[in-house]
Amino acid sequence: MFQCHVCGSTEAQENLVDEVFRVNGKLFVVEKIPATVCSRCGEVTFSMERGERVRKMLNGDSKPVKSIEVDVFAY
Repeated sequence: MFQCHVCGSTEAQENLVDEVFRVNGKLFVVEKIPATVCSRCGEVTFSMERGERVRKMLNGDSKPVKSIEVDVFAY
């Protein structure tokens, strides 16, 4: 049973999400990751298997499907 570790809600939805990861100072975007998203606060969680797959993707020999350019702002 789901319980959000941020707000305590027990309601969630399964969605595909895009996430940004920083590995050794380099940014990566992984699109369409199946995730559980809290219905109240929007906190995103991944199963251990999906997290491991993303880790292998970013640290292994996987090739990106595309590259993008992003603007960076300092606060």
